[in-house]
Amino acid sequence: MGPNDLFCDLNTGLPEDIRRRKLRGDFAGAIRLIDRRLEGSLPQAMRRCLTVQRELISRLPEDFPYTRDQAMAMARERIPDFTDGEFDALVDAGQIRWIYVDGEPRYFLRFLDSICKSLPDIARRIEGEPPAANPLDRYRERMKAEGELRARIRVRASLRLRDDLFTPGMFLRAHLPIPLESWEQSDITIESISPPGGRVAPGDAPQRTVCWEETMTDNHEFSVEYSYTRTARYGAVQGPVIPADTAEQAPHIVFTPYIRALAEELAGDAADPVEKARRFYDYITLNMHYTYMPRYFSLEDIPTECARSMTGDCGVFALLFITLCRCAGIPARWESGLAAEPDSCGAHDWARFYDAARGWLYADLSYGVSAARAGNEERRRFYFGCIDPCRMAANRVFQAPFTVEKAHWRADPYDNQVGELETADRGLRYGEFERNMEVLSWQEL
Repeated sequence: MGPNDLFCDLNTGLPEDIRRRKLRGDFAGAIRLIDRRLEGSLPQAMRRCLTVQRELISRLPEDFPYTRDQAMAMARERIPDFTDGEFDALVDAGQIRWIYVDGEPRYFLRFLDSICKSLPDIARRIEGEPPAANPLDRYRERMKAEGELRARIRVRASLRLRDDLFTPGMFLRAHLPIPLESWEQSDITIESISPPGGRVAPGDAPQRTVCWEETMTDNHEFSVEYSYTRTARYGAVQGPVIPADTAEQAPHIVFTPYIRALAEELAGDAADPVEKARRFYDYITLNMHYTYMPRYFSLEDIPTECARSMTGDCGVFALLFITLCRCAGIPARWESGLAAEPDSCGAHDWARFYDAARGWLYADLSYGVSAARAGNEERRRFYFGCIDPCRMAANRVFQAPFTVEKAHWRADPYDNQVGELETADRGLRYGEFERNMEVLSWQEL
């Protein structure tokens, strides 16, 4: 069992004395107590949980570096009239995330980007009025009229170790995601792999990558360039259901008491699986608020916490939707990779759900939340059942191993959108290597 397999016991829970220290931000004290317990005799589930928690706790401060004064100074540099009252109100609303570090509040690394993305009035104070036209609406109309829309997309992705961490002769194992083979993704061509010799995973790999293993003489980037045809259908796609599509999957896809109660309440008297799923989708997209999240490595019980806080990002919303569906007996699965638009490229997660009479349908929860925020009800409804062609799906299973698995901690133990890097001794964190994705060409067919 490798370190990334230990997450299945994360929700065993911390002993009370360690949990108190963690919540107060006494991370050194929490790790000291974990080490003391790990030296003794423990049930294996608790040993695995504490091992994961030790690493999780050590990473928490990286995502929450700012004091209040530092956060306010950053906000006022971009928004000169930003007030203390606004800051406090956004903290109270859950729009600015924070934790205690050594008993003092520390604020989220990406809090400013988060409020600019999710709050239109803040964005306008920085960037002015956004452009009115959205190409996604045009794609939707064409799909509706013609039944489907196809695009030929070419992407280049790369990663590179930070120069200050490089030592000649060191070993590196690198992974970059590439398109999986499916009905929606066809004619996949790996245009180039640099350096040559990267191992390409099978087309049906649950998390598909190209992997390099190299003893480095110089610090160079690892890159892959690929092209593929993406077909977006206005409706369902047939395909099999496997037992995992209806099962719990610890530590996150778990039917906690609150998830069970919420699924039952939202489903109400609906008998049709699609209607139940629609009610779950409507609840999330019409009531929840988008915020950037800390790295998923440090998150616990993602769906239940999202249901409590009413905030999240694309993957958090997708996990809540999947968990509610499975709890209600509706097969549902994870899918992720890139949102690959003609002029932008970024990591993204979405969901799929199944109806025996129709097949597999899509649900993009964060695009639905965004559409609701913009007041575009037609676009919001579109992302229940359909998806646009601006996608590169590399992962069809949440928390799946790579074909060439990492020997050490992954930067993201659940998903892979931007790549992973490790040395012979340890897995590297996101801050230790550079990542880039760009759409080189995008052609409607």
